[in-house]
Amino acid sequence: MRKHRVTLRNVVVSGVFAGLLTAAAFVPGGSVSAAAPAIGQPPAPAQGRGAAPGPVVVSPEVNGDRRVTFRVLAPEARKVELRSPGDIPGVGGRGVEPPQLTRNGEGVWEGTFGPVPAGAYRYVFTVDGVTVVDARNPMTSQTNTTVYSLAVVPGSEVFDTKNVPHGAVASVHYNSTALGGIRRMHVYTPPGYESNRDRYPVLYLLHGAGDVDESWTSVGRAGFILDNLIAAGKAKPMIVVMPAGHVNGAGAALGGTVPMAAAQGMPGIGSGPDPFANDFQTDLLPYVEKNYRVLSDRQNRAIAGLSMGGNQTLNIAIPHLEKFAYIGVFSSGIISGARGATPAATTAPFAEAWEKQNLAALDNAATKRGLNLLWFSTGKEDFLIDTTRSTVELLKKHGFKPVFIESQGAHTWLNWRDYLSVFAPQLFQGQRSPTSSGGIDHRQDLTTNRFDGRSHRTWSLFNRMTHVDALPPWIMGAAHGWYDPLALQN
Repeated sequence: MRKHRVTLRNVVVSGVFAGLLTAAAFVPGGSVSAAAPAIGQPPAPAQGRGAAPGPVVVSPEVNGDRRVTFRVLAPEARKVELRSPGDIPGVGGRGVEPPQLTRNGEGVWEGTFGPVPAGAYRYVFTVDGVTVVDARNPMTSQTNTTVYSLAVVPGSEVFDTKNVPHGAVASVHYNSTALGGIRRMHVYTPPGYESNRDRYPVLYLLHGAGDVDESWTSVGRAGFILDNLIAAGKAKPMIVVMPAGHVNGAGAALGGTVPMAAAQGMPGIGSGPDPFANDFQTDLLPYVEKNYRVLSDRQNRAIAGLSMGGNQTLNIAIPHLEKFAYIGVFSSGIISGARGATPAATTAPFAEAWEKQNLAALDNAATKRGLNLLWFSTGKEDFLIDTTRSTVELLKKHGFKPVFIESQGAHTWLNWRDYLSVFAPQLFQGQRSPTSSGGIDHRQDLTTNRFDGRSHRTWSLFNRMTHVDALPPWIMGAAHGWYDPLALQN
């Protein structure tokens, strides 16, 4: 057998040489290579693989002091800026001039920023006015209209990637009869889901305006937050479903048409129908309960959302309160079409119209009895803080007992990751006493601190809170001095 292989190889090789010699006969000058340079001409520069290497560019480079250096190779550029949608403290955002990077002698533009708190930060470069992602960074985060590069700064007990059992995050497509096409959601299943036959409680987690179903798991680090909480025994294993709250852009149903109600504005914000809520009730929730091993009773179903998603959470949960035992609203409330702006004197506040529309559900004492937690948190510098306060008062007027936490900070992922890390451990802990049904309106404070020498945001509780033993121990650590409150001021 070996002989035959050698003979065959010799035949093939001989054939190859014969072919090359034959081809050479048809090339002027008898040259085999069509790429050979003419006499007296320098060889063309190598291209593609094997080309002479350019400068080594590392970007982003996260330093031990939590300073981050961003770099891009653009030797012919005249101006390069770093842009961020408000994620990086002091960089970008509305009304903030983006910082310019500095060019070195090799044509590499760079800038160093920080120190910044532990977190995940979205960014892009603008090179002579053209927006580009960071070609040296494979990590990205999608929005409803574009994609950003993603820099992760470690140092968090909450969302670092740790050596613990990890769940899985899947991109799942389903048919939406409500929107006439195929839509996408992301689904987190806890560690062990694939290897057992257990059924799990489910949290529906909604993103904010401008984002998409992928955002909670990329910039929001939701999968790692749940992994760490479950591994530490601080949260029950659960399935987390993250839908696309927009019904246009990246959230549009493939093969469908964008509803007129979504052509302008954001679904669920202001007056008019909410096409996302219709899709949620008609298609998404039934799909999840048919295709995943979820516990489908009220006590094992929760819903929460941030900003636009917080308003959508109220639009879905209050009229269907019999379906949800846990409700979380992050940096949100009943938002007018003006997104927190003061309404004109001649215009009735939108919350009044929402109250009228949902009056029967708001005053339904029977459905309130099964509500274990109604939880709000918004930063004191958030432009929606007054919206949250007024929404909490509206709900209290109708007999609800919301938990309301005013944190430090603004309308950013630095807060929303923290909110999830405190909301999730309170879910699916069993029926609570009547005094805590829906929660008590305890004013608490949330402080940005450094935890054990690392950037970490911990809870500082200044007021009495019932069922405090249900909260993770690290939350209570802030109340016992496990931090340096001045550490982040350098």
